[in-house]
Amino acid sequence: MAPQVFVYVAHRGGQAADPALELLSAARVLSPNGPVIAVAAGHGAGLDQVCRDMAGRCLEVWKLSNEALAYPNAEAIRKCVTGVLPSGAVLLLAHDTLGMDLGPGLSIKLDSPFVSDVVAMDPPQDGVLKLVREEYGGQVSTHLSCDISGGAVLSIRSGAFPASEETAVGEVRDKSPDIGDLSCGRRFIKIVGAEAGDVDITKEEILVSVGRGIEDEDNIEIAEDLAKALGGVVSCSRPIVDAKWLEKPRQVGTSGKTVKPKVYLALGISGSFQHLGGLKGNPFIVAVNKNPKAPIFQVADVGVVDDLLEFVPLLTEIIDNH
Repeated sequence: MAPQVFVYVAHRGGQAADPALELLSAARVLSPNGPVIAVAAGHGAGLDQVCRDMAGRCLEVWKLSNEALAYPNAEAIRKCVTGVLPSGAVLLLAHDTLGMDLGPGLSIKLDSPFVSDVVAMDPPQDGVLKLVREEYGGQVSTHLSCDISGGAVLSIRSGAFPASEETAVGEVRDKSPDIGDLSCGRRFIKIVGAEAGDVDITKEEILVSVGRGIEDEDNIEIAEDLAKALGGVVSCSRPIVDAKWLEKPRQVGTSGKTVKPKVYLALGISGSFQHLGGLKGNPFIVAVNKNPKAPIFQVADVGVVDDLLEFVPLLTEIIDNH
């Protein structure tokens, strides 16, 4: 029997967080034909809007409304979610700051196993789920077997699963009366927004990424010219941010942004596992590097061993002329 699968939908300003539809795709692996239930906690009009939107994606949405949930507080969310989930439920969370805060405590409260940062999984067989995690910034893949017959809590890495394209005419069920005491030791102070930058590289389909091989800040202009010709934007590896040649929101990697473009051009990037850990979604990778032994060539679909300062302007010229 397929497990009863739930996804927790984080949201802000009346909009579900980006990973919500990816969680629905991951849930379909666990329950190919059965219902997947979305759970959203909060308070006010924003919560109502999110619930209506999610009802267009899955057949059932559980609404958990309480003043104590007006701002994200993992301790309060943990209390209300554990109070409404049935025994043996499998709950999927996004592997982000909130999910990492919620997951371990939820597994203890639900008396079920917890697996974090899942990047792949197979349909369960006889109550056993096979999953894949990545260790050491993506350098090693760990294959696990987890007994989910009594429930489980799983956090799913952003970009590991495609966004669900399913549509539905679902029902919003108000589970607020089932919420118990939400008093807790934490209190909300304020939301500090991350530096936004002038572009959002997580949304781009074409990225032209520069690394240490660009040699000088002035040379970034040739990458910008290529990005413009391709209809993409410039991103970078960590040394470029450390040198203050580009701002932090443009950094790809485990200490930067996780991106999932269709095409990724790596210019002068060695291809460390910390950088490759930020690449998801199986993009078409074109690497340009003077060093023929650069690790980036092990994952690139097309590799060019050349001086990027000479090669990239020629490539841009060819693209502009066609």
